[in-house]
Amino acid sequence: MFDPEEIPQIKQAIKECAIVDKNLLEDLRAEANEMRSNVRVIKPRTITTFSLVATDGTNNKLIYNPFYFQIIRVVDSYGNNLCLDVITPTTDTDILSQRQFDDLGNPQTLLGILMKDLGCKTLNDLSPMIPSGKKMRENSTEVSKSWVLTYRDLCEWAVLYNKICYEGFASNTVIVKDGLLRSKIFKYDAANKRPLFVEMMKNINTAIENAYKQKKIKIFFVGLAKHSQVLSRYSLAMQIENIFPTGEPRYAKVPEEMERNSYVWKEYMKRVDGEEEEVDREVNKYSMGELYLVRFGKKSGDPVWAIDLLNSQSSTDAEIFGYLYMDTLDGFPTPHYPACLQKALENAQVVDFDLDILQDEVAQAVKNILPDDKKDIIDYQALGNSSIMNRQS
Repeated sequence: MFDPEEIPQIKQAIKECAIVDKNLLEDLRAEANEMRSNVRVIKPRTITTFSLVATDGTNNKLIYNPFYFQIIRVVDSYGNNLCLDVITPTTDTDILSQRQFDDLGNPQTLLGILMKDLGCKTLNDLSPMIPSGKKMRENSTEVSKSWVLTYRDLCEWAVLYNKICYEGFASNTVIVKDGLLRSKIFKYDAANKRPLFVEMMKNINTAIENAYKQKKIKIFFVGLAKHSQVLSRYSLAMQIENIFPTGEPRYAKVPEEMERNSYVWKEYMKRVDGEEEEVDREVNKYSMGELYLVRFGKKSGDPVWAIDLLNSQSSTDAEIFGYLYMDTLDGFPTPHYPACLQKALENAQVVDFDLDILQDEVAQAVKNILPDDKKDIIDYQALGNSSIMNRQS
């Protein structure tokens, strides 16, 4: 707690910092003004929209979870369960890698299909954030538990990849991904200059092009983020300069200079094919998106989202944002936000009765591995678990 005598000092220090940084705000306003010529009004258009998301680990609030079980579940906006797995932070990743293939080495999961297409035999080959099986066996206590979240994100990408490249769509569709079309979880093979994320996205782009050539079906792929470094840096300056005037929904392509000034890691920015390498320029390893700032509401105070379009589809930005705008009209509970994405997020949550079932299964699994004379320990602990008690009452 602040001492009352410290508050005036803190107040003065903040005031002085704000005065010093006033010049920075002026610079940001000048940079934001460069977007003004890119601002366009969104005209409504109708199309099918589709989204899918992985279950957020923060939603799995298991009260009793000694082994830190994590459910990996990917659900689409129609409520279809497209991927289901359960792992723990101590799972041997070599065994987990083998689980993606059958005895003949053929993929038997959607993640296995993605691994095969990218030439990866293990999950560590696919992502450096997944520890090797050897490290898990020899030094599991030194491995960060966060790798299970990387595995979850890989499963989400794998489902998207399979949906676009192999299953396809029966009609024109906009696919809305939760998050931008850029990711640092995929491996960059420096020796062979192979950015696996870029390779995957090129396969997706080829499948989208083939769908139109062969079946005349338009597929648009976008990534939407509620927060981004560009928004954090320029949101105040944009409001002061009234970049998006009241009256109509609007969008604007973000100038590359604004992106460069916002991101610490320059390889997180896109570089289009054919663009020559520069000595001081990072190779594009983790991005295939063209960044836009979009306000689907008509008022100046309505939220602005960061949205990536595929580089190859940026020329159809007016069409895509028209489709997205129509989907936001039914957005709930978040206004001016795509309804398909909100439905997918809602369907992916493990809560209420589903959470009770999951909790019961975790307790039972732990009980089954205990000696007979120790099993009652779990029963006693379950008595203090309100989730299980509520279900059994």
